[in-house]
Amino acid sequence: MLGNSRNQTLHAEISIIPVGTSSTGISKEVAAAFDAIRKTKDIRTAKLTAMGTQIEAVNMRAILNAIEAAHEAVKLAGAKRIISTIRIAERLNASRTLEDDVESVKEKLPKE
Repeated sequence: MLGNSRNQTLHAEISIIPVGTSSTGISKEVAAAFDAIRKTKDIRTAKLTAMGTQIEAVNMRAILNAIEAAHEAVKLAGAKRIISTIRIAERLNASRTLEDDVESVKEKLPKE
């Protein structure tokens, strides 16, 4: 089932590595992928990090659509090959944001 309930959280981390470009730099292709992800329907939040993009989604279909959109954007940017790593976290008993999860960890860190 690809739906979503009120007490469900869907997060994903997508890392796309374009291969077969004319440069060792990949920022052009990554920018195209990130732009495609953030424009995908039902993506609540897209957060760019140095190692990938973290997203919050309304449903699983949105995550899969975002992955496909990112791949298409990187192809259009000229990559000859694309390697992706995708991690999906689906929490069924609570609705939480990416920031909620980070804050929960920070609260448990020893005080400096």
